[in-house]
Amino acid sequence: MGRSTKGADYQDVPRPVAALADEYPPGYHDPRHSHRRAQLIYASVGAMLVITDQASFVCPPQRAVWVPGGVVHEAYMRGHVSCRTLYVTGDARRDLPKACRVIEVSDLLRELIIEACRMPVEYDVDGRDGRIMSLILDEITSTHATPLQVPMPRGERLVRICTAILRDPAQNDHIDEWAHAAGMGRRTFTRLFRKETGVSFAAWRQNVRLMEALSRLALGQSVTAVALDVGYSSSSAFTAMFRRTFGVAPTRYLSTLKPTLVGTA
Repeated sequence: MGRSTKGADYQDVPRPVAALADEYPPGYHDPRHSHRRAQLIYASVGAMLVITDQASFVCPPQRAVWVPGGVVHEAYMRGHVSCRTLYVTGDARRDLPKACRVIEVSDLLRELIIEACRMPVEYDVDGRDGRIMSLILDEITSTHATPLQVPMPRGERLVRICTAILRDPAQNDHIDEWAHAAGMGRRTFTRLFRKETGVSFAAWRQNVRLMEALSRLALGQSVTAVALDVGYSSSSAFTAMFRRTFGVAPTRYLSTLKPTLVGTA
């Protein structure tokens, strides 16, 4: 089998892991879909937002999103994205993650993923390539999950509101306007939102803005530009909230991304 840029073409590959490489333009939207195989979705360049029925996940460089088989999801690309996806059969390992999560991508795992995308699709399971794929599975099962996600509500009206905010976190509409857009009174809206997500609407929107900020920082944007673009009134207000949430200033976080931003894949 030759290489393809269609995920559907990798579901029946007679190997436990199949690797796909593709490029996406800024703003590209991959609509809702699912695959039989689990996926490790990694952007070697750029950042993306992955949304499932349960949560939305931000994936900046040095992170990847794990999506179990059968989970419906969609993705939004933040800037140009070089995407490297691994499709993993359900019986490849017993200890693979059972739920969606964002995981850390070590330097080793990053190079292994890139190498996997250079291999023949039907690689030699008993040779070097097979050992590389086995090592990738070892890394996936042993790596740490990171809290780069926000919960999604279940009801259609609230999902519609949350999706609109995820697409443009800078929106500053008052909660009463969002409640009206959902066809609810404010009290019903706030009560139902907390019941379905476990957090208040204000806290949820704040977290979405911080997740979006991580994506934009990963693309090399300045702290001031990011602060204004995600809806903060000033860079100082953004920095204070960022530090309270992540324990470091945005500039410190940005410095950890620079080797990846200037690297090649």
